[in-house]
This record gives sequence, structure tokens and C-alpha cells, in this order.
Amino acid sequence: MIKLRLKRFGKKREASFRLVACNSTSRRDGRPLQELGFYNPRTKETRLDTEALRVRLSQGAQPTDAVRSLLEKGGLIEKKVRPAEIVGKAKQEAARKAATKKASQKSSEEKTKEAEGSASESTGE
Repeated sequence: MIKLRLKRFGKKREASFRLVACNSTSRRDGRPLQELGFYNPRTKETRLDTEALRVRLSQGAQPTDAVRSLLEKGGLIEKKVRPAEIVGKAKQEAARKAATKKASQKSSEEKTKEAEGSASESTGE
């Protein structure tokens, strides 16, 4: 199976990546079948060979998750919502609701304490 993956190159701690098509059993930095683009994570620079990528995708090449996100940003494939994203967003929403509910309860308790305090002051205690 042909995979579209990132091949690391560059200096230590200054990595850049080439987007390559290679056999799924080959090493990460092994000899690729074809170089299809470039990605620099430090400057967010991305260059894609769109025609070659379309050909490889039509041949059945499978992109890795990192390459899939680059292709989605480049507009070559439509954004696909993964089940993990749905679950994660649902958990975040539930946590947000719980936090706002807790904050509103805390503020209502403070208001009742303030009201009791002002009532005791008006009675002269």
C-alpha cells in the first residue's frame, strides 16, 4: 500500500518535512517513490504539488493524520470529522456547562450572603 507521509530533514531541533509517497513498509526517512511537497512547521510554510497529489490519491494512496490535515488546509480533500473529535468536543462542552453552572451557583450564594449582611446592618446589629 502506498502511504503519503512526512519525511524529516534539516538540522537538530530545526526540522522541516517533505511530503512524500512511499511504500507503507519503508522507513520514515527511506527512499520515497515520489516527493509531493514541503512543510516547515516553524514558519508554517507549505508547498504542495497538487497535480501529483491528486494522481496519488486517485491511485488509492492513504495519507497519515498529519498529511491529511495539511491536505485539508490546502483544499485538496474535504475535511472529514473523525469520531474522536466528536467525542472530545462533546466532553469539552459538558465541562464548559458544568463550569458555568458552578460559577453561577457560587455567585448566587455570594449575593444571598451580601443580602443577609445588608439586612443585619439595617437592623442595627
